[in-house]
Amino acid sequence: MRVLSGIQPSGKLHLGNYFGMMKPALELQDRMEETFLFIADYHALTTVQDAETMRGATAGVALDFLACGLDPAKTVFYRQSDVPQVHELAWLLSIVTPVGLLERCHSFKDKIARGIPASHGLFAYPVLMAADILAVQSDVVPVGQDQKQHVEVTRDLAIKFNNRFGETFKIPEPVIKEEVAVVPGIDGQKMSKSYNNSIELFLPEKELRKACMRIVTDSRSVADSKDPDKCNVFALYRLFAPEADCARMAGRYRQGGIGYGEVKKALADLVWAHFAKARARREELLANPGEVDRILREGAEKARRVIEPTLRKARAAVGLERI
Repeated sequence: MRVLSGIQPSGKLHLGNYFGMMKPALELQDRMEETFLFIADYHALTTVQDAETMRGATAGVALDFLACGLDPAKTVFYRQSDVPQVHELAWLLSIVTPVGLLERCHSFKDKIARGIPASHGLFAYPVLMAADILAVQSDVVPVGQDQKQHVEVTRDLAIKFNNRFGETFKIPEPVIKEEVAVVPGIDGQKMSKSYNNSIELFLPEKELRKACMRIVTDSRSVADSKDPDKCNVFALYRLFAPEADCARMAGRYRQGGIGYGEVKKALADLVWAHFAKARARREELLANPGEVDRILREGAEKARRVIEPTLRKARAAVGLERI
């Protein structure tokens, strides 16, 4: 069973990224036979168009994944831009892609509504995503509900290509990830870099504690009874604390006698402790910058060995190579 996941280097990774994508992806490497994970830097170019920002964000994503436990012996880990075969494949898929199909994609319409310029790259994003998936002949693609449509587009394009040119691509299945409770940002909205409300994974301790203390709460006093299910701080606390501790904390909320500041300090303690091992690993990697590049280069070589036969088969199918 082969599985593919990807993440854009559009900024520093935060707690929402960790629980929404990173942690599930890292757990897959012990459950699946073949796991591929790529840094989607070509996709990120639709919104990140400063060279230094792109280089820094890409390096940061690689460091963070490796620090948090990605094992390059179990997961093929690579930069999308190091595997140009994917981009040639995207062009071959584009010849069977109906414009109307792309026009119906929710992601394109949502991003335009948020003010992102309507570039060809943004419009054709699902075709490149399809190439990422089909290039490695992935069996399954774990996605959130908001990305399910892109996998459906991938399936449509693979079927259209196979029907027109002969069996070339495996038809992948979307696996909808278990819905993690929405990770709130410091303002109570969904944590997102675009909302400027995130708590980054590897903040220095002082900055982490400041970020936790800035989490928005209501005006109830220490003595007042509080509803843990309506508290942004508790929503984050329960992601880190053992179940028994969560139950005790919820009881204290309902009883009264605990202030939000105390819970914020407890949350900061939990976050700091949770990433202690990852911080140490990240420092090791920072002290040896060539190691991350080596891992990504070797990952790209492994990916190309898998992708090249698929590309040759697709090229032959459309008449660009002899069979």
